[in-house]
Amino acid sequence: QVQLVESGGGLVQAGGSLRLSCAASGRTFSMYAMGWFRQAPGKEREFVAAISWGARSTSYADSVKGRFTISRDSARNTVYLQMNRLKPEDTAVYYCAAASSYNELAAFLRADYWGHGTQVTVSS
Repeated sequence: QVQLVESGGGLVQAGGSLRLSCAASGRTFSMYAMGWFRQAPGKEREFVAAISWGARSTSYADSVKGRFTISRDSARNTVYLQMNRLKPEDTAVYYCAAASSYNELAAFLRADYWGHGTQVTVSS
């Protein structure tokens, strides 16, 4: 079992930055690929970014490439999402996810565990 708790969301002006954190419980954190997803009001949940268990591979949605960076700290059992140059269309609830398969996670085919989400609101 892996439990995920997100933090770091909030209200920010367009052009600003936020860093989301996802703290994972369990000693097997390093064995999971980790990802971030988001869901805006009235829209389906969508993939944002993913990182492989050894942090050798990362992938991003086209809409966030060059602005967002995913990273992980296995010593702290934490995955981060650094979000720069935020836009109003980035407003959403952001969810952390863990999966045994990086490829399936990045393709949004499968996630084994989900966090409860953290709200990000970007004002224009």
